[in-house]
Amino acid sequence: MATSIELDIRNPSGLHARPAAVFVKAAAAFHSDIRIANVTTGSGSVTAKSIIGVLSLGVQRGHRVRLQVDGSDEGTAAATLRLLIEAGLEEPLDGPLDGPPAHEAASPATGG
Repeated sequence: MATSIELDIRNPSGLHARPAAVFVKAAAAFHSDIRIANVTTGSGSVTAKSIIGVLSLGVQRGHRVRLQVDGSDEGTAAATLRLLIEAGLEEPLDGPLDGPPAHEAASPATGG
C-alpha cells in the first residue's frame, strides 16, 4: 500500500537547485518508487529521484507538495523526506508561511 503525504514548502526560494538536490539525493537512497507533485499548481507528479523533474515543478515558498511513496521501505522513506522538508532541506527557513519571504519583505523607509 502506497504512502501519500502533503507538505508545505517553507524555503525562502522554494525548491530551487540546492534544496532540490538535497531532496533528490535523499530520495535516491531508498528502493521505493517516490513521486512528487506540486499540489498548488496542479502539476503532474514526477520521480523524486530526478533533479530535472523536481525543478520542473516550479515549487515556490508556500506551495504544497504531495509525496507518493510505494515500495519495501516506504515508511522510512516517507518519514525521512517529511523531516527533511519540514527542516528546510538544509536551508534556514524564514519563519511561518503567513509572512512574506525575506526577498519579498518591504524595504525600510528612507528618510527625506
